[in-house]
This record gives sequence, structure tokens and C-alpha cells, in this order.
Amino acid sequence: MPLPPNLSQAPGLVPIGDYAAIGDARTVALVSHEGSVDWLCLPWLDSPAVFAALLGTPENGRWRLAAVADDDEGDGEGDDGDGDSGGVTAERRYRGDSFVLETTWTTPTGSARVIDAMPLGDDRSDLVRRVEGVSGSVTFEHEWLVRFGYGKTTPWVHRVRTKDGAEAIRAVAGPDSLTLEGDRLPRGDRRKHADRFTVSAGETVDHVLTWSRSWLPVPDLPDVDAALAETEEIWGQWARSTTYSGPHRETVVRSLLVLNLLTQEPTGGIAAAATTSLPEEIGGERNWDYRFSWLRDAALTVEALIELGFRDEVEQWRAWLLRAVAGDPENLQIMYRLDGSRDLPERELEHLTGYAGSTPVRIGNAAVDQHQNDVLGEVMLALDLARRNGVEGDHDAWALQRVLVNKMVDHWREPDHGIWEIRGPLRHFTHSKVMCWAALDCAVRAVEEHGMEGPVEQWRAVRDEVREDVLSQGYDEELGSFVQYYGGKAVDASLLQLVAVGFLPPDDPRILGTVDRVRAELADGPWVNRYRTETGVDGLAGGEHPFLACCFWLVDALARTGDVETATAYMDELVDAANDLGLFAEEFDQHQQRFTGNFPQAFSHLTLVRAAYSLQAATEARTEAREPVGADAGELESVETPGPVGEERKE
Repeated sequence: MPLPPNLSQAPGLVPIGDYAAIGDARTVALVSHEGSVDWLCLPWLDSPAVFAALLGTPENGRWRLAAVADDDEGDGEGDDGDGDSGGVTAERRYRGDSFVLETTWTTPTGSARVIDAMPLGDDRSDLVRRVEGVSGSVTFEHEWLVRFGYGKTTPWVHRVRTKDGAEAIRAVAGPDSLTLEGDRLPRGDRRKHADRFTVSAGETVDHVLTWSRSWLPVPDLPDVDAALAETEEIWGQWARSTTYSGPHRETVVRSLLVLNLLTQEPTGGIAAAATTSLPEEIGGERNWDYRFSWLRDAALTVEALIELGFRDEVEQWRAWLLRAVAGDPENLQIMYRLDGSRDLPERELEHLTGYAGSTPVRIGNAAVDQHQNDVLGEVMLALDLARRNGVEGDHDAWALQRVLVNKMVDHWREPDHGIWEIRGPLRHFTHSKVMCWAALDCAVRAVEEHGMEGPVEQWRAVRDEVREDVLSQGYDEELGSFVQYYGGKAVDASLLQLVAVGFLPPDDPRILGTVDRVRAELADGPWVNRYRTETGVDGLAGGEHPFLACCFWLVDALARTGDVETATAYMDELVDAANDLGLFAEEFDQHQQRFTGNFPQAFSHLTLVRAAYSLQAATEARTEAREPVGADAGELESVETPGPVGEERKE
């Protein structure tokens, strides 16, 4: 995706899509095209940030390492955002299927590479930045400015010695410390550390940042060569496990890697995104903290991984689920911290100016207390798909499912906040009711097909009752489509999921009518809004942009309903919107050609993966149907489309 010519943002602001993500399966750093680490929470993804310039100014913390022209004295603020300043350019890529980032800087006097990575394979929390001279000589500006507590707390910074006698810089604030070690350390300069150095062809300059508890000894410098090689190999080995071989394979594999990047080791918690408060609308208030594990998003992630050949992740997430929701089912939350903790109080950080002035900046998420009936359906679908794909059952996991389904039997008629976490009045959202049906359908199938124990007669009866309720109150005969909520007239993009979960066959006129109406009212080609914000249904001011998960849902629905040509064209256009590294945020402004919302976003990547899977299945089915076997060339069989989630496609 090219950088947008008109950002309509503050001068010098880095576009969201201009960031790269690197991480160690515990946390994620965002690195701008200009070589600045503007966001990093340590030691975990949901810990306070130590570099928070993303949501404020450079004074809220950043680590910048950028090439400059020899005659450029520099102001330390980077270039104008197009990667070209004074004849200096930067091109970047991930090394293979990894999150080892390689940026090649070219200046009038030479070229050099910067390798950024967060090593895997150990218990340390390190960020490595290696500079390699390639040709001629290149001058770099180095700025290191640490602010703990989301950019608020200035640490005590001093020079120290490691156990092996090397000099290091250590920043300390309360229980946390950051140690900077390397071949050439910056010097203190007005509440930050700065340096300017030159590398020639064949020279290497390493810097390593390490988080540790402030009362522990100063950590030693790791073996950078070994750490980089091992990290690249671990990511690549994991990526090679996928069974996917269809279109856009490179983008699909990168999306799978993002889902793994957002999965915390060793807990198994799956984050919705790496950031908080990146706005859905520039200058607006729709700014949320997504660094937590939503049961819905995590379950959908697990389904995407299963479909493309991964199994170990299922057992890890199932174990996390049991720990997180352990106890009274009445206390079930829709989201948890990545380690399974339940406390996520929402508050505003008034010392941060927000991305492009978009306030408030929030940490925590008040939606944790919401009632969302669809969540159990997603969890049950994921565990059902695991059973169908040979993942060995777990007695404790089934016991939990049985209890939660029985609870839902008593509460499915209640209104809720819905999948979009509406902060307006509770309503009977059609998607939520359908997901209650899906949960019961999975429970019945577990008994009938997999030998589980449970009150199957009651579950079957309630499942049928929910279905009739949805068909009578969630479908509008006059409009010819399902509606967002009972009694309403508007549609919602979540209705596209009705075909994916098997509520009705893909060729049912009610499904086809709903897809058509979503396209007519919420879509601009492949670009789909969640719903019409101007109706006031969500209780919030302002608007938003096309929601990428809904865009990929439309591709999925079109593939399943047989419109493979349109699905293919839409998929091609959506994939082209990825940034230069294959990453997606939450939303995309197709007019300004820019991302909005948190980044990188699991929901966007997992729906891309599932859309690709459905499109590949539909394409293969149509090809098979067009190849007559023992029949005249003009005699074609009917086209099979992908079935409900977890259902094998019939050959």
C-alpha cells in the first residue's frame, strides 16, 4: 500500500500503516519507516508503555535510529514521512517468514542495513538493533528517550557496568528498568541520550535494549548473531506448518504469523491488537484498548489456525480458556488480560495528546462488564472445529462447555450489547441470537457425533426454539433480509456470518437477500462498514471507516454463496490495501488510502485467512464441477460451496 499523499493529519505524523511490527510472543514494538520505535510495552503486551510517542510526542518516549545525509545536521524529528529526505531513502522487508525486520538505508555516500528484532527462544525481554555497513559510508542519528508509565514517568538514568565489565546505560523507575548495551552508546543530552556515528562497508554496530526488574543485576549483552539466527528460524519453522497453498499465500502466511505474534507465551492468551487508542476516526472518540484477549476474537483466531493446519495452538488456548473462566459461570467475562486476569478497569491518560489529537487515550476496557450473547457461540464453534479436526477432547473442557450452554439456555432471550460492544441501549441483536443457536448446535453435535454427555433433548428443543425466534423476529419479509436487531429496519455486517455458521443453506433466498442488502447499504465495492453509525445505535458520537473484518466477511459470504468472480476481485483489492509488510489495522479509509484503528489487528488478519480458505474451497469446487466425469462435456454437476464452520466440504 503506497503512503497516502494527503493524510489530513498533523504535520510530521507517521501514518498508522507506515509502522512495522516486531515482537517476541510476549510483547510487540512498532517501528516507523523513519527508524523510530514509537510504541513498546514491557515486559508484556498489556504492560505500561516505555515508548509512547505513538500516542503523544517524542517526549513521551521513543528510540530512533535513522540514516541521514552527511551534511544534514538534523533536528531529530525525522523526515516528512515519505522515506526520502536529502537524498536518503529507506526500503524494508521481513527476513523470510519472520518478524526480523531489515531496513536498507541509501544515502548519497553509501548504503547500510538496520536489523530490528525481538529475540525468541529465551526468557529475556530484548530488542536488538544492528547496523551493518553495505557500501561506502552512512551516517546515523541515534536518539534514546525512555519514559515509563505510558510516557509520563522520567526515569533515573545512569552509566553502569555489566558483570563482564562492559559499559551500559540503565534507566530505572520503581520496579522496572531498561538497560541499553552495545558497541557505541549515546550520551546524555537534555533529558534524552543522543549520538551521531558513521558506519562503513563491512562494519557492524549493535545495540540491545533489555527489560528487567530494577533490583536484579545489570543483564549481560546476549549473543546477537545467535539470537537473530534463532529468531528467524523459529518464526520460519512455525510458518512452514501451514497447509495453505491457495491464492495470496504470502499475505495469508503473514496474517497467520501476526496471529502467532499476538499470542502470548507461555500463557496462550491471544490479544486483539498490539495497541491502544489508535482512533477509528481521526480526531474522534472511538479509541479503545485492544491489548486484551476477547473470547470471541481468540476463538475465531483458533478457528483460522485449525483450518490452515495448526493444532498445538488449540490445546494451548483451550488450557488458557479453562484457567481464565474457572469458577462460577455467572462470573464469565467477554474478555480477560493475556494471563487470564479479570481486572481491566478503563481510565483515560490525560497527559497524552492522542494519535493525531484523537482523545481520549484509554487503557483498560469498560466493555469487560458487558453482556454479549454471541461469545459462547464463537467459543463452541472453535472447540467443535477442533474436535472435527482430530484434536483430542478434554474432559474438563467439555464440563465447562456443558455448564456454559446450560446457563445460556436460561438467558438467551435477554437483550445484549452485541458483537460490536454497543454502548447504547441493550437490544435483541439478530447476530447474537444466531450465535446462541450455533452454541446449542455445537453442543447437540458433540453428543450425537462425538459421544459427549449432556441433556441433548433439551438442547435440541431450545436450539429449534432459538431458530424459530430468529426467523420470525430477525427476518423482515418486506425488506427481504435479516435485520440488525428485532424490530429494526437496518442491516449489520455481522449478518454475513449467518451462512458461515450454517444457520441457513448458502443458496437460501433469505441469505442471498441479506448479502445483497448489506452490499447495497453498507458497502462500497469490497469496503464494508459494520453498521450505520448515524442511526445512533451505538451511543457514540462521530463515525468510522470500513471495518476490514467485515470486508473479508463479505468475500467469505460471496464465496460460499457461489459468486466466486466477485469474491476473487474483492479479495484482490483488499489484499492490495496491506502495507508494504503485509500488515492490516482495524479499519481502512478507502478515500484517503490510510489505515485507522488499532494495529496490527487480529480480527482483520484472521478474517483474511478464513476468507482465503473459503475462496480457495469455492474455487476448487467450481473447477471440479466443470470437469465432467463420465458425462458429456456440456453436462455439469452443481457447484459445491464451503459448508458451515467446521464442516468438511463434500467432494
